[in-house]
Amino acid sequence: MSRLLQRVQAADVGRARANPVDAATLVAAQEIVSDVQTRGDAALREHAERLGDVSPGAPMHITRDNCEHAARTLTSEVRELLERVARQIHRFAEAQRACLLPLSIEVPGGRGGHWIEPVLRAGCYAPGARYPLPSSVLMTAVTARAAGVREIVVASPRPTPVTLAAAFIAGADSVLAVGGAQAVAALAFGAGSLAPCDVIVGPGNRWVTAAKKLVVGAVGIDTLAGPSELVVLADESADPALVAADLLAQAEHDDDAVPTLVTPCVALADAVEQELERQLVSLPTAATARRALRNGRAVLARSLEEAVTVTSRIAPEHLEVMTRDPLSVAQRVEHFGAVFIGSCSAEIFGDYGVGPNHVLPTGGTARFAGGLSVLNFLRVRTWLCMDSEPDASRAAKDVAAFARLEGLEAHARAVERRVIVPAH
Repeated sequence: MSRLLQRVQAADVGRARANPVDAATLVAAQEIVSDVQTRGDAALREHAERLGDVSPGAPMHITRDNCEHAARTLTSEVRELLERVARQIHRFAEAQRACLLPLSIEVPGGRGGHWIEPVLRAGCYAPGARYPLPSSVLMTAVTARAAGVREIVVASPRPTPVTLAAAFIAGADSVLAVGGAQAVAALAFGAGSLAPCDVIVGPGNRWVTAAKKLVVGAVGIDTLAGPSELVVLADESADPALVAADLLAQAEHDDDAVPTLVTPCVALADAVEQELERQLVSLPTAATARRALRNGRAVLARSLEEAVTVTSRIAPEHLEVMTRDPLSVAQRVEHFGAVFIGSCSAEIFGDYGVGPNHVLPTGGTARFAGGLSVLNFLRVRTWLCMDSEPDASRAAKDVAAFARLEGLEAHARAVERRVIVPAH
């Protein structure tokens, strides 16, 4: 029997491994990145024009004033939508920032602690090919601004007026109208009037991901993004029409999207299969969705607990839980980028700025990474102030002893010059 979603048993599902970039793309991206790093704006323009980011002679660097002009051309309905979503994203990010506090505690001989400070410059990438994503402009740039970043550059190839308006509303200082590896290189190393950024964030295709992999270390990055993923974890109580609708919403992203159903209920898997066929009939993006569904699976578990276990093993980017007790089930899943709890909580709410960020770890990297947040734009800077002679002397005794344990006599003498070390 031919099915849209391949049927597999839970026991046959291995742990996802992130491999978002093929070797050939990595080699080609290295040439572009090195060229832009070496020749700057001239190389950036050559690659941008060659790859169709900009027309010959068209501006690559778009000012905030130009973005403001684009915002004024929008209908009031569209502009108010962008502003409303930006406020929602900012409110959530600001609340995250408020949870992160400076620290000051007593240590032997003084005090130590940390300050939390934003990076100075952030590059925010937003795709602009088949589907321009002003939502990604808001998700990245608004979050950077809430973190306190001083200068924000949005990079997006062939930016539409809505993309430029979103950059203005998000508080970006400028837009680089370039995409791919050449944009990431320019953000990392600078090009023309563009100064190097400290952090680069945002989703992109394999060229963007390859370039981020190449520049990490020179700058901070958020994640190496692969194809977008959704797992719907559902039991017999789930509505198959809702499950199918959400799988199709994931599948229409692009041919590489990965929609997955995990369930202990064979009847639900059968009903979802029927609903997928029914809903595809009237879906304008059906051709793309059908191709993406070939990447997907209906994973059949022997019990709800096994379904939870296999979902943790997959560690999906997006997780929807549609079960009788969705909160309890969601809390038992160990790895996911973002979870949407209950049948009312469609993953689409996360895509479009109700609160949490939509830039999330893919390819199983949710085992060690989280979604984009103010944390991506912040640095924890520790400090130490030694000022109490008796306590400092006691601390120095251990410091000097440890230095000599490691054979570092100059270390020991440096601390002993500052304090009187008690005799052994």
